[in-house]
Amino acid sequence: MHENVRVDKWLWAVRLYKTRSQASEACKKGHVSIRDSTVKPSRMVYVGEIIKVRKTPITKSLKILALADKRMSAKLIVDFIEDITPLEEIELLEMQKNMRWISRDRGTGRPTKKDRRELDGFFET
Repeated sequence: MHENVRVDKWLWAVRLYKTRSQASEACKKGHVSIRDSTVKPSRMVYVGEIIKVRKTPITKSLKILALADKRMSAKLIVDFIEDITPLEEIELLEMQKNMRWISRDRGTGRPTKKDRRELDGFFET
């Protein structure tokens, strides 16, 4: 347990980002906020604070339960963060997962005639 930890280091330690530089970059781009204001990567975090992390398409709200500056296994994360993301955000994520089958991978070309008939049939019903 530590008294103060940088926000980028904490986000990396609790496995929200794969690398510390990704966590730092997210802070610089304004994807991380505390008390409704964006934070720099060097800002210290404290137990009890609520961090909002924007990961498209939702914004996760996380309450800090404990501080860590070393990366941990996924099993231990429940002791360090509490996910308090609003239900509307989670429903938005589920809706997007269900709609994913409609999108096509980039570079796969146009739909075939059969694909088009299946799509048209789906949207008519």
